[in-house]
Amino acid sequence: MTTAGRTNRRRSAFEFLHHEAAGGIILLVAAIAALIASNSSLQWLYDHFLEVPVGVRAGALEIQKPLLLWINDGLMAIFFFLVGLEIKRELVRGELSTFGQAALPAVAAAGGMIVPALIYVVVNWGDPAALRGWAIPAATDIAFAVGVLAVLGSRVPASLKIFLLALAILDDLGAILIIALFYTENLSWFSLAVAAAGVLVLWTLNTRNVTRLAPYALTGLVIWVCVLKSGVHATLAGVIVAFAIPLTPKGEGELSLLEELERGLHPWVAFAVLPLFAFANAGVSLRGFSLGDLLQPIPFGIAAGLFVGKTVGIFTATWLAITTGVGARPDGASWIQILGVGMLGGIGFTMSLFIGMLAFPDPAQAAPLRLGVLAGSLVSAVAGYMVLRATARPAPKL
Repeated sequence: MTTAGRTNRRRSAFEFLHHEAAGGIILLVAAIAALIASNSSLQWLYDHFLEVPVGVRAGALEIQKPLLLWINDGLMAIFFFLVGLEIKRELVRGELSTFGQAALPAVAAAGGMIVPALIYVVVNWGDPAALRGWAIPAATDIAFAVGVLAVLGSRVPASLKIFLLALAILDDLGAILIIALFYTENLSWFSLAVAAAGVLVLWTLNTRNVTRLAPYALTGLVIWVCVLKSGVHATLAGVIVAFAIPLTPKGEGELSLLEELERGLHPWVAFAVLPLFAFANAGVSLRGFSLGDLLQPIPFGIAAGLFVGKTVGIFTATWLAITTGVGARPDGASWIQILGVGMLGGIGFTMSLFIGMLAFPDPAQAAPLRLGVLAGSLVSAVAGYMVLRATARPAPKL
């Protein structure tokens, strides 16, 4: 690859990091607002807001759900669509486009998913209902993790930031596969067949290099409705459609349709979709809360999986990959900094909450789920920041 190509890839990575860092701050504000609302006199308003019925009808087809489910099934499909666009770009042109570049973050992401799941399973062994949540601590929240790194600025090597970004993107891909394989039930084969026909249409559009948005958008909407009715989680439709969007530039010196969509959607997802999701799902009442509540198997398994599991899994897998020659250590990064990045990987939040709602749809289980995710993510963020802050090189003087 030419020097110009590597420079463009690096620039794209840092543009992505910039958006994610800013979005992480808004995400944090939304989560805090949800906690305040659910622990104040505004709780009734917060609950009623999420229960507002919203319906759409076209002939015999009708979809009616509370606002909370529209956020989680509808708006989050846009988030997963953007994730799909980012994964495709990184796999085709970006930091994951060659085996050498992808090997280290891929091994690290695998370790960071397997160990947290094992810890959760050990803590909840013997309770089949609780074991449905084994995948909750396996996910990393890109926006929050990158946001913590952004606070440290130039004191953290650029290679380490890109390593975390690649790791988190592969982590998202793993989470998508987990949702598809383990949190799908009561399938409607007719709806899946219609969705499959829609995928065939997308494939035809892509192979003919159609670069207009409308055909993809209309077909994608049909696929989303069919997937929603099929029993497979509707957000996966976003990923399917994203992988069909062409990455070939429209003309010389022009962006591809995929790049245009990615740039256009990023602000909306970072500053609207994800904060709204956080506000809708981070609210947990702490009235009567005690340390004993956090030590219950489900929240403790989630928190321990996120903090201990992610740290041990990512660091150990990275060390094994580097010492065996599978990958090279990020330039300028020390082992203790890689440990700090492993801790930041324990910031699960968005994806952990999302998987948790699939594992435990009963509202009675929402509080322990949210408690475990918030506790594990908070400890991971603080510990990761402190380790990286203590080992960071001094910031350059102006």
